[in-house]
Amino acid sequence: MTPRGYGPSAAFCPRCASPLPASAPTTCVGCGYQLFVNARPTVGLIVLDPAPAPVGLSVPVGRVEPAGSAEPAGSSAPGEPFEQAGPRFLALRRAAEPMIGRWETPGGFCDGWEHPAEAAVREAREELGVEVILGDFVGMYVGSYEFQDEVLPVLDSFFLATLAAPEIVLDPTESTELTWFFLADPPPLAFATMDAAIRDAARRLCH
Repeated sequence: MTPRGYGPSAAFCPRCASPLPASAPTTCVGCGYQLFVNARPTVGLIVLDPAPAPVGLSVPVGRVEPAGSAEPAGSSAPGEPFEQAGPRFLALRRAAEPMIGRWETPGGFCDGWEHPAEAAVREAREELGVEVILGDFVGMYVGSYEFQDEVLPVLDSFFLATLAAPEIVLDPTESTELTWFFLADPPPLAFATMDAAIRDAARRLCH
């Protein structure tokens, strides 16, 4: 990684550009600026399908389906054993680096003094083109995010949510497609914080 910026690999003072004597946390010998490495606040949304797949229906993992589908595409014929049933969550396929092409939950960085709950609603509006109704707070998770040639520490707050309207309009700069996965059997997601939050949500909601 290139030593630059305000992140853990910063080698020069962001105020006066003098070489730093050590990795952060440190103090610039040129101007006295104190540099710390603080986790960036981020948010994630576990958007639940309002109509989970009924017991007895089989749904191929990764199949793209509309929210609230009473009989998901790919359902088994009557009488056939089901593969999975229960709560499903919305996943988006990343359109940009890092982790391009991987599945993720909606979310992003908090802006300035923005509260995580406010950031979650804003991110849903930007990425999904729809309002969401926030539910329970799932948890807070420490992770990493690669940005501008640095690996930044992040503090990721996750919320349960439901869609206020079913018509999702993806931002093509953020996501290339969407699908619904079972909470009880998710694929590996783009970031470890997402995996951990989905596991905790599954423990709470899957019986």
